[in-house]
Amino acid sequence: MDNILTIENLSKSFILHNINKHIKAANGINFSLKDGEFVGITGKSGSGKSTVLKSIYRTYAPQEGNIWYDSKKFGPINLSQASEREIIYLRKHEIGYVSQFLSVMPRTTARQLVKQSILEMGHNDRFAEEETEKMLEHFELDQELWDSYPATFSGGEKLRLNIARAMVKRPRLLLLDEPTASLDHASKLKVKVLIQQLINGGTTMIGIFHDLEFMKDLCHREYHIHNGEFLISAN
Repeated sequence: MDNILTIENLSKSFILHNINKHIKAANGINFSLKDGEFVGITGKSGSGKSTVLKSIYRTYAPQEGNIWYDSKKFGPINLSQASEREIIYLRKHEIGYVSQFLSVMPRTTARQLVKQSILEMGHNDRFAEEETEKMLEHFELDQELWDSYPATFSGGEKLRLNIARAMVKRPRLLLLDEPTASLDHASKLKVKVLIQQLINGGTTMIGIFHDLEFMKDLCHREYHIHNGEFLISAN
């Protein structure tokens, strides 16, 4: 297998101006991910786990380092230096991100959110509608909610919708930032089933999990991050 992602000397820091404090969130991280792998990352709150994922997704722009991604459209591309247009394309077509929080356009229903994700991949309307209903049913989102606005949903319902919207695209690279944090056991099992399906379909994944034991049998490798300084193999 070839590397789909290679991180070289990634560093990211933040300055809290109100208390004049400098925080090093990631420092000199080197990491590679092979095509088709699922890697789990653990670490204490504030250790830099999410910073690594957000730097890959380019929510954050790292101060130092390179993030090489083997894009289907662009070939090898340095995400830390890619243009906004390139990043927008990759987010729509190749790289997915799931967090604990749902950020959506107002007055957009649950059905529309999931369907739009499928349409962005170039599928036709009929296929998008069928896949949307399958995904909403899989996560047991009450059918009465399908045409409702997510602002009215509970935290667990929002999270299930967020996961459904990202996974339905079957991206080449999927970043999972505590995707099961507030889910009950039954909903976690639903996520686990889909992760296994994505692995079988060739999706590469990096996952941050509070409860890595739950996903342990799916992970090809496990890492631990400590104070943003380095990644240590947990094996």
